[in-house]
Amino acid sequence: MTPVNILIVDDREENIIALEALLKRDDIKIYSTTSPNEALKIAWDTHIAIALVDVQMPEMDGFELVEMLKSNPRTRDIMVIFVTAISKETKYAVKGLGTGAIDYLYKPLDPYITSAKVDSFVHMARAQAEVKLKNEELENFAIVVKNSADIICSVDAQTLRIGNINPAVESIIGFKPQELLGKSIVDLSFDGHQQTFRNKLGEIITENLSFAVFEVQLVTFNKRVIWAECRASYHNKTIFLNISDISPQKSYQEQLIKSKEEAEYGKKVKETFLANMSHELRTPVNGIIGITDLLLKTDLNEQQKSMLDLLETSSRSLLGVINDVLDISKIEAGKFNIVRTPNNIHDLIKSVFDLLKFRADESNIDFVLDIDSEVPELLMVDSLRLNQILMNLLSNAIKFTPRGYVKLTVSVLQKHNDKVKLKYSVEDSGIGVPADRINKIFESFEQAEEDTGNKYGGTGLGLAIVKKLVELKGGELEVTSQLGKGSVFNFINWHTIAIKPIENNNAKARKDLLPFNNISVLVAEDNMVNQFMLSKILKDWNVDVDMVDNGRKAIDKLKAKNYDLILMDTHMPEMNGYEAARNMRVDFEEPKRSTPIISLSASSLGHEQQEALAAGMNDVLAKPFQPYQLHEKMSRLLNVEV
Repeated sequence: MTPVNILIVDDREENIIALEALLKRDDIKIYSTTSPNEALKIAWDTHIAIALVDVQMPEMDGFELVEMLKSNPRTRDIMVIFVTAISKETKYAVKGLGTGAIDYLYKPLDPYITSAKVDSFVHMARAQAEVKLKNEELENFAIVVKNSADIICSVDAQTLRIGNINPAVESIIGFKPQELLGKSIVDLSFDGHQQTFRNKLGEIITENLSFAVFEVQLVTFNKRVIWAECRASYHNKTIFLNISDISPQKSYQEQLIKSKEEAEYGKKVKETFLANMSHELRTPVNGIIGITDLLLKTDLNEQQKSMLDLLETSSRSLLGVINDVLDISKIEAGKFNIVRTPNNIHDLIKSVFDLLKFRADESNIDFVLDIDSEVPELLMVDSLRLNQILMNLLSNAIKFTPRGYVKLTVSVLQKHNDKVKLKYSVEDSGIGVPADRINKIFESFEQAEEDTGNKYGGTGLGLAIVKKLVELKGGELEVTSQLGKGSVFNFINWHTIAIKPIENNNAKARKDLLPFNNISVLVAEDNMVNQFMLSKILKDWNVDVDMVDNGRKAIDKLKAKNYDLILMDTHMPEMNGYEAARNMRVDFEEPKRSTPIISLSASSLGHEQQEALAAGMNDVLAKPFQPYQLHEKMSRLLNVEV
């Protein structure tokens, strides 16, 4: 099978490498370049079927490159897919499609959608190549024409009358060939398409096109309307047409479009539900954790402090379950990103180990940490997600090990330039997993046995999240287990060696928070517990606070009084935070129009944070939050030294 030639054009080498890895297979030959000018040369010298073109490039943007490709007869038939990270607004899509592109892929790329789309266009490219080959053969072999399943005819370019037509016309539209000789080809089309058909044929003649493809509706002998694809070629004042009945494909295409619309609607409904669920669950938990923190700062006896410590532990446990459910939902919805930054991997692993050691000690389990000395200290990792993976694996091991040991070993498997391949191995002497249940434990809400949840607790989400996070990080997850003897979970991943770690901001949580002097803040929050908590925190910082419970009242307050800062909840009755912020940015005069706004969102979805910024808010603080985080954002927006 002849490979389909695909051209990748992107000014960033790492994007090209990622796409090449995603698309690599035997029936595809990939050409790639970071230069649009070199791309033009490759397209001219090589028969490129499909081009994946980045929109934003320095020397020539994607739109200009595609216009040049489409203006050249030699490259105009390349199927172009734009790969872009810019806005998904209709105007950009229209601009891209107007230049001749056939589809868009949006960064960050979904590997499944990208592979599926490119595979579809590879099939399309092969089909077009086969059709073109058949058309060339039809000119030389009359027997092929006579026995063709498609209508093949020649049309006089001046009169548009049919000169010759093959027998297939009778099986497709019901007319005998001799009945159509000398008649206008345009008369075979549906009334509503006749002028379009005539214009297309005129364009083929005027531009002297050797090949053109278009669709038209034809009327059959029994007055039935069918969809046909016309492949036309103009030579020596004659138009040669190959006409195929594509009604079944059209019907299937319409079904696909309908299914796509239904899927998109279902996805939107799911995202809306997820956003609402995130807000409704995290908002009260934010209040509980916040008020518990405030109470712990008051004078308490030992019994009261112990009870509040238990309340805080329970609240954070509940928040952990909520976050697990939301993480699974976000991953499945494709809303989950891995963000790698420089981190001290030794410190990160040690902090996870130290955090869980007390739990192991309570269960009289030997808890062992062994980090190979060859493991580099500074690596590019998503510390939050690596922490999540190790916490889940180690917590599981401790939970299911009634006696014996749990051991975390980190070792180097391979080094190459600035890359290192690490193996994180969690070994335990616990209850083990039955062989027929090993694959099941990585599914959402599944556990090793039906009564595992009753005996040991948990939602059955931990390992499901680990598996999905490992896949997102491009790693491997292996498990071996013997019932009654223990299990070994291995997480293997390549990392890039970093130069310096990110600044550790944890110290700010313990720092004394200085008061704000002569500062007035408007808080829009509909939850009474959070109202109380925010009011207490702000007043402890000497802030003058006004409180309202919806966006409409916030607007009325701003009309009546000047504020230095606004804290705006996003989900509120009557008028939500987004709408209120937009109104403030449009309807008010300066300086009120530019009053800094911090969005207080309980949603964990990234698009809601983007929506808040798009509505005119200056910053976003996700619930639940620590007081120092609010203090830090307020200080920055108010230009106050902390």
